[in-house]
Amino acid sequence: MTDPTGRHHDEAPASPAEPMDPDAPLPTDRGLRPLAEIPRPYTREQMQAREQAIKDGILRMGSMVAERLLAAIDALERHDADAALAVIEGDDDIDREQQRVATLIAQTIIRDQPVARDLRFLLALDHAAYDLERMGDHAANVAKQARKLAPLPPLDDYLGLPALGRTVAQQVRDILSAIVDVDADHARAVARADDAVDEMYHHLFARALEAMRADPANVDPGTRIIFAAHYIERTGDRVTDIAEDIVYLATGTMEELND
Repeated sequence: MTDPTGRHHDEAPASPAEPMDPDAPLPTDRGLRPLAEIPRPYTREQMQAREQAIKDGILRMGSMVAERLLAAIDALERHDADAALAVIEGDDDIDREQQRVATLIAQTIIRDQPVARDLRFLLALDHAAYDLERMGDHAANVAKQARKLAPLPPLDDYLGLPALGRTVAQQVRDILSAIVDVDADHARAVARADDAVDEMYHHLFARALEAMRADPANVDPGTRIIFAAHYIERTGDRVTDIAEDIVYLATGTMEELND
């Protein structure tokens, strides 16, 4: 028989909640580990050190990209297939550094849950690391074309390709200093320089077409030079992407540069 509360008459009344035993095991995070073992947020000093480590990784990636691009151009001019191969194989170093930086950023976001400028900083650098990794791929692709061109005589000083490569390598180096200082004005200036890169690329493209029309023997080297120039021009575009990230980081506003 039950009373109006639905409790059997022979059931013992519910006992009040007992105080927690201080010696009892700690509650756990979904049964995985005690709450006391869950990582605590970073102190401000730890957060700044973490951000500096991420920034240093970005700078290493940028330096490697510029060096690989210049090495690919040097291999092209010296007809050095082995040097071009070394650039191709060295792309793994940039990939590993990008993975390391991405891991640092993810760990920092998960542990500290940053907001406002700190979060913008981490997201901007994560995007910059991705762009730099793709630039490394572009440098390797330039080296692949240099390796194919190595046995062939140069087509009219490679139609200006070496100058294009050196200009973009300098762009990469210039944007690194803007990252260090989070300098929006410097970033905008670097992005504006991409107009000259685009002009050089279009001029090279026109020269290549003219050379290929003039002599069918120029079709293979001309096509390879165009491919290499395309990868270099895309590297310049990615420099502009990083410049936009820096402007966003510095101002909190998205700007399309060189639209």
